[in-house]
Amino acid sequence: MPERSPVLPTDEQVATFQEDGVVHVPGAVDAAFVDEVLALADRQLVEPGPWVTDTGAEAVAGRLFTSRYLWRDEPVVRRFALESGVAGLAAACLGSSSVRLYFDHLLVKEPGTASPTPWHQDIPYWPFLGRSICSVWVACTSSTVADSSLEFVRGSHRWDRYFAPSSFDGEPGWTDDFEGEEVPDVEADRAAYDVVGFDVEPGDAIVFSAWAVHGARGNDGTGRRVALSTRWLGDDAVWHPHPGCDPTVTQADTTAVPGQYLADDDRFPVGWSVPG
Repeated sequence: MPERSPVLPTDEQVATFQEDGVVHVPGAVDAAFVDEVLALADRQLVEPGPWVTDTGAEAVAGRLFTSRYLWRDEPVVRRFALESGVAGLAAACLGSSSVRLYFDHLLVKEPGTASPTPWHQDIPYWPFLGRSICSVWVACTSSTVADSSLEFVRGSHRWDRYFAPSSFDGEPGWTDDFEGEEVPDVEADRAAYDVVGFDVEPGDAIVFSAWAVHGARGNDGTGRRVALSTRWLGDDAVWHPHPGCDPTVTQADTTAVPGQYLADDDRFPVGWSVPG
């Protein structure tokens, strides 16, 4: 893997992240890392990992595939998370002295995928609380907003609202004992919200707060959309397992203590910290 100094955000980009809850950082990740992820996506589509969502393994057109928590067993993902510079990018945007990796998320939308990714907020799905929690979503293929690149409601990370998690397929029964309000129907009244989206090229990063409301359209383009998102936990993140949260890491898997900083180097390794 060729060595390259990581692309860190400018002061202006950090200010944009803090104000909007999201920032686009072009050319953040070296092409060699991107190529490895594309090869991994091909392998995963044939032999999926243990934490997979797949709308139809036999379909090419219209297939929506995601695979999570690969870093412990896939050297490609581990190198990407810990060596590509995305951890330092997350820490700089969050203003954190260090960041720990929560999980990785490989996302593939084949052309002809009609179903959108519904508007949602990440934080209720995850077993954490804190303001310094974010994702670094890295494009591995070119994508426009019309072809399912991400869109955000600017400033929604500062709403001080915690929305109940729900199933992305619209079916009831995600959880029966979670308290939280319903996500507003942004799509039904887009003009009422400050919606921003980003056309991306391979290696571009979109850094966004776990509290930011976001979504993506279906892929109406002619090419596959591939992205790898890594999720990062900053200085004020605490372990907060609750009904409806992601089961990739549970209390049985970690030494983290509810309500306390998650100092578990095995499950949540440090990806970046202030030198010295």
